[in-house]
Amino acid sequence: MGSRLYGDLLELAATDVEDGGFAARILDGHGRDAPDSALALRFMGGVHRMVLEGRAPELARFYPSAGGKLGAGGDELWAAFATTLGRHADALRDLIDLRVQTNEVGRCAALIGGFLLVAQQTRRPLRILEIGAAAGLNLRWDRYRYEARGRTWGDSESLVRLCSFDGDIPALQTSAEVVDRRGCDLSPVDPTSEDGRITLHSYVWPDQLARIRHLRLALEVARRFPVPVDEEDAVAWLEQHSRTRREGMATIVFHSIVMQYLTPEDRTRARTLIEQAGARASPDAPFAWLRMEPSGDEAEVRLTLWPPGTDRLVARSGFHGDAVRWLA
Repeated sequence: MGSRLYGDLLELAATDVEDGGFAARILDGHGRDAPDSALALRFMGGVHRMVLEGRAPELARFYPSAGGKLGAGGDELWAAFATTLGRHADALRDLIDLRVQTNEVGRCAALIGGFLLVAQQTRRPLRILEIGAAAGLNLRWDRYRYEARGRTWGDSESLVRLCSFDGDIPALQTSAEVVDRRGCDLSPVDPTSEDGRITLHSYVWPDQLARIRHLRLALEVARRFPVPVDEEDAVAWLEQHSRTRREGMATIVFHSIVMQYLTPEDRTRARTLIEQAGARASPDAPFAWLRMEPSGDEAEVRLTLWPPGTDRLVARSGFHGDAVRWLA
């Protein structure tokens, strides 16, 4: 997925696990973790945090996110990585138990077409509700700038500029107004705190500098534009917020790369709640479900809009919102 650094390190870490080394001791007990729990990213995110906090200076020189040299590696890289594992084993064991918090701003490029379709078809201002919102950076999608082959959408002064479109592009000439926004997460991240910033950076791969740049700029937007993210389970939160009809608004429940972290029972319950909310929708209080979730080697963006409840595939993209192909 575009990270040679992590590819190399994970290959070496796998060998180290087989040999009973530092990685084996840190990962002990996680052999039966669910495949969708992102164990590799939890492990690497913990190490990245050590680097970002200045606790692994010998490894930082190989991590571009901390000023290290892009493409450096070999035996010296693994030696520095192994030293970090041995020195911070207890802390890393604790960090691996945490949930991944990847608030990937680039996914807004894949989602914007869905938001604009709802605005275009309903001609209503938008009320947006995000589950698995992390720090709520994607709840601020309308505060970013989108550019594609001479067409633009959004704030011309925005710090965040996204242009990850291949082929056809969504209707960027459509206007959209967000009048209400809110999110939920089991472990919400405060994007204005130093700990929150480090947490979000730690789960971005350290040699993917464009993603890191987007994150840093989006954090500045978040500082200027607060958005509420409730600390709550997705199902319980949906039960509360999806039942409320808002006349004169189009309500959109959305999420991106979230469903894999829910139990099968919670996935089913969330879908049921969303469909029930859709059944209660009316022309003056429409309801939509916009989601970006994995499908094979890429992500699918699907949109269901009530009434009448038509579901369609509107886009495909990379998992981080790169190479968006608009299909609707």
